[in-house]
Amino acid sequence: MTLSKPKVTVIVANLGTPDTPTVPDVRQFLKQFLSDQRVIEIPSFIWKIILHCFVLPFRPKRVAGAYAQVWSKDSPMREILFQQVELIKTKLQPRNTDFDLEIVPAMTYGNPGISGALEQISERQSDHVILFPLFPQYSATSTAPLYDAVSKWVLKQRNLPGLTLIRDYYQHPKFIESIAQSVRDYQAEHGQAEKLLMSFHGIPQPYADKGDPYADRCRMTAQKVAEHLGLKDDQWGISFQSRFGKQEWVKPYTDVILSEWAKKGVQSVQVLSPAFSADCLETLEELAMQNAELFLSEGGAQYAYIPALNSRDDHIDLLSDFVQAHLDALKQTLKH
Repeated sequence: MTLSKPKVTVIVANLGTPDTPTVPDVRQFLKQFLSDQRVIEIPSFIWKIILHCFVLPFRPKRVAGAYAQVWSKDSPMREILFQQVELIKTKLQPRNTDFDLEIVPAMTYGNPGISGALEQISERQSDHVILFPLFPQYSATSTAPLYDAVSKWVLKQRNLPGLTLIRDYYQHPKFIESIAQSVRDYQAEHGQAEKLLMSFHGIPQPYADKGDPYADRCRMTAQKVAEHLGLKDDQWGISFQSRFGKQEWVKPYTDVILSEWAKKGVQSVQVLSPAFSADCLETLEELAMQNAELFLSEGGAQYAYIPALNSRDDHIDLLSDFVQAHLDALKQTLKH
C-alpha cells in the first residue's frame, strides 16, 4: 500500500480590508474590526453604545473616501497578500515534495477570512498547520486575534493537526536587511533626505503599560535599521501613527513630529513604516498623502513615502525562509 504524503497547510495572514471602498462594506468591516475586544478594550456594554451610536453612523463615510483614493482593482492589502502567497508557493512547493503542501491567504477581518481558511483545513484533514501572521512586531491588537481564531477553531476539532504559530520577526537579520535595502534602493533613485522617519502603527499607551511588547519591538526594529544604514541620531526618528479616540497612545506621534521638524526648518523627509508587510490604507493614504500635506503646510519642502516591502524579492525570500525552517523540522516528525 502506498502511503499518502503528509498534508501541511500554511496560512499566511494579514489584518484585513473591506470588500469594496463603499460605505456599506466599510461599515461592515469596521463593525467586525472594532468589535474585537483585543482591539478595543473598553468594557463591552459601554463600547457597543459608542460604536453603534457614534462611530458606525459617521466614520464609514470618511474611511470609504480614504479607501477610494488608494483602491485599484482591489484593496492594496488584499492584492499584495495574494501576490505574496503565490510567490511563496513558487518558492516552497518545489522544495518540499515530501509534503502535500498548501499555502493559503487569510485575513483576521474581512475576506478571505481566517475562519474560512481554518474550515478548509478541517475538510482537507491537514496533518499540520503553520500560521504565519505578517506582523513583524507582535501585538495583542494584531497578532493575538489570529491566535484567538485558531483557539476557537481548535475547540471544535476532534482530529487535531499539529500546530505551529510564528509569533513575529521584528529583529531578524534578514528582515532588518530587507528594510534597510528598500531605503537604499529608494535613495539610489531619489536621493537622501535630511531626515528618515520610521512610523509605526500605534497602540493605546495603556495597552503597552499592561504588557503589550509591541512598542518596544518597534523601537528595536527602528534602532537596528538605523544602525544598518549607518545613520547618526540626528538623521532619523521613530514615531507612531493612526490614533483613534481620545485616550493617550504610544508616543511620539507621527503628525506631531513631522510638524515639529518642519517648524524647526527641516526641508526634506522620507518616511517608511516597518510595521507593515504590505501597503494599505494606513501607508498609502495616511502616511503618503495626509502626512505629506501636513509637512508641506508647516513649511517643509520635500516629503516622500518609501513603500512597504510588499512583494520585493528579498521580502519573499525572508517569508519563505521562515516557513521553510518549520517545514524542515516537520520532515522528521511527519515522516511516514
